[in-house]
Amino acid sequence: MSTVAFKDFKKKAFSNSEVKSEYDYLIPAYELRKKLIRLRKQAGLTQEEMAKILHTKKSNISRLENVNSNISPKISTIESYARAVGYNLEFNFIPISPKKEIVEKRVHFSASQ
Repeated sequence: MSTVAFKDFKKKAFSNSEVKSEYDYLIPAYELRKKLIRLRKQAGLTQEEMAKILHTKKSNISRLENVNSNISPKISTIESYARAVGYNLEFNFIPISPKKEIVEKRVHFSASQ
């Protein structure tokens, strides 16, 4: 059995528009979790120490940072996490391209009501 390089696998997978769309949809969640881990480590904190600061359990910090977690954290949780490592939280809205997707979603939403 031959081994496939990740970039080759990714290129082939992205040739399927549904796979590419789902991947793009998940990027913000993955980026957020990677950022949380990076900031905690830069602050010199372990998950256990972060849990103590936030008055929670290590397992909750682990779940928050886990890219495979199905749980969406509350904004207040992310805000508390950011403050614990010396940061404020900032939100940013980025337009979806092409704008056609927005119109399609509105039409689908209206039709399903």
